[in-house]
Amino acid sequence: MRLGCGSSGGDRDVLHDAFNARQAALRGPRMSTPDSVSAALGSRIAEDIATAGGWIGFEHFMHAALYTPGLGYYARGDLPFGRLPGPGGQGGDFVTAPELSPWFARALAVQVTQGLQAAQADEVFEFGAGSGALAAQLLQAFDALGVPVRRYTIVEVSGGLRARQRERLAAFGERVRWADAMPAPMRGVVLGNEVLDAMPARLLAWDGQSWSERGVALHQGRFAFADRPTDAKPPTPGPFVPGTVTEVQPQAAAFVSSVAAQLERGLALFIDYGFPQDEYYHPQRSAGTLMCHRGHRADGDPLVDVGLKDITVHVDFTAVALAAQEAGLEVAGYTSQGRFLLNCGLADMLADAPLRERADAHRLVAEHEMGELFKVIALTRGLDTELLGFRAGDRTHRL
Repeated sequence: MRLGCGSSGGDRDVLHDAFNARQAALRGPRMSTPDSVSAALGSRIAEDIATAGGWIGFEHFMHAALYTPGLGYYARGDLPFGRLPGPGGQGGDFVTAPELSPWFARALAVQVTQGLQAAQADEVFEFGAGSGALAAQLLQAFDALGVPVRRYTIVEVSGGLRARQRERLAAFGERVRWADAMPAPMRGVVLGNEVLDAMPARLLAWDGQSWSERGVALHQGRFAFADRPTDAKPPTPGPFVPGTVTEVQPQAAAFVSSVAAQLERGLALFIDYGFPQDEYYHPQRSAGTLMCHRGHRADGDPLVDVGLKDITVHVDFTAVALAAQEAGLEVAGYTSQGRFLLNCGLADMLADAPLRERADAHRLVAEHEMGELFKVIALTRGLDTELLGFRAGDRTHRL
């Protein structure tokens, strides 16, 4: 989770979805200092703006800020996970659920196990594995449960991240393998924890009469937002109040479609923060969901410190569900992370856990922490079973 302390991309026939762009970008060399990273990246984006005639869409800007080879936030091979900022903690800009508590993976393993059994498969595929924390914890949980997972495939082409993951996962030997492109076909369970929120999004602005696309230009040598007319609009009719700024996410939908095209039989679980469309485009959410994170602090200005902080948007889970259905998958469940983990038995698991571990795990399910903001969506092909994680509190009807 981004927990703080204080183009379209929709052409499914080309590998232009955000995940593949991210993977290609991660091959780039690393710069030496944060200031040099930001300055070089800023110059690169300024060149893009000039080449494009003085304006680029925010989707282009976000992709460049996050994934430019060797310069983008996610392209330097050292994803900044950590519980606390500064030298006293593990550092980093935000903390994800597996970094916060191993009980996240132990509960998740229950649902993954059921999915593997229903698919008659023994392979897990993880996208966006980061530091390898979730993979390590899941493999430990499988061993404790006696689940015969033959192979754990991580889709990752970054040399830096692979080295970090290999070190962390060395004890599991040849059970873990890496791929630099989406495996085809996939049979088993697909996992994506905080993958969709980092895929570049388009910004749209409503003036009360028409929609404009919000992009980035240069003003007096600095990046500045600038709007242009567009035929694009949100997927719902509103109402929208004048001054509304919101997002649409064609790259996230395209990625889900790509996963669906390769999932021969099994279960895909995506865990992220977001809403169904009626909540995502609610009139009270007139400022949208765009947010940045650095040093465990959140801000809403992606145009400064480019390359030095995370840029993210919440996930439109209705769009995810529709993309999956159009690609032939079944939406088998949708609920809050808190309800999902409790359905998987988290409360009973914690009965004898130390107080500190219970306190950390509570953040996973508490409504004011990760429990309500984060959602879990289950997509299946060829399975005919009621999934444990959604047996109570399923909100599929809300999509």
